[in-house]
Amino acid sequence: MSALFTDRPEAGRQLAARLRRLAGRTDVLVLGLPRGGVPVAAEVATALRAPLDAFIVRKLGVPGHEELAMGAVASGGLRVVNEGLVRAARVSRRDFDDATDRELHEVHRRERTYRMRRAFPEVRGRIVVLVDDGVATGSTMLAAVHALRQLGPAGVIAAAPVMSREAYQALRTEADSCEAVALPEPFLSVGAHYRDFAQTTDDEVRAALQRSASATENGRATHAAGS
Repeated sequence: MSALFTDRPEAGRQLAARLRRLAGRTDVLVLGLPRGGVPVAAEVATALRAPLDAFIVRKLGVPGHEELAMGAVASGGLRVVNEGLVRAARVSRRDFDDATDRELHEVHRRERTYRMRRAFPEVRGRIVVLVDDGVATGSTMLAAVHALRQLGPAGVIAAAPVMSREAYQALRTEADSCEAVALPEPFLSVGAHYRDFAQTTDDEVRAALQRSASATENGRATHAAGS
């Protein structure tokens, strides 16, 4: 099977074309899921002329069955708990708290690494485009949508160049809308649909966020000078 996308930036440009209705709106915020979602999100943010940031989400896996998400933690200390699964799997309070502490530590580490003291952007009242490089099961993206809801956005759009059909249907239900360039059958894996799917580094994420922050500041300065 031939690859659908050359690399993440090219996939991001294709995804941006499906979101062009949002271009130029001042209430749009693009959030990439690190690491791989940020290079895709950077292209979307550029095309929409919208600010870019990272939204860090870490799943809380059921002990011994880590693929099952009993909850999640995210940027800003946000928490999501799947109470039904916690009860069904008989997860103890100690095991849940241990998993929460461990993943919060990673969230805080990445916050320091990527944002470098920049405050997390205001979400309330904005249209948030939540971007990843691909969605297989949808568990991480779903957790991110649920976490973002706590911040009061006007809407959340889940977006990725490639998604499984199952994840797409689930996200259409939980997000305000869902955008994908392709829903291949069979899905296989996210990486199978890219010619170049090299791992994105922390340095690349940080650089993308810095470029966007600089572009946003330059845009504000230009607007102020022309006022």
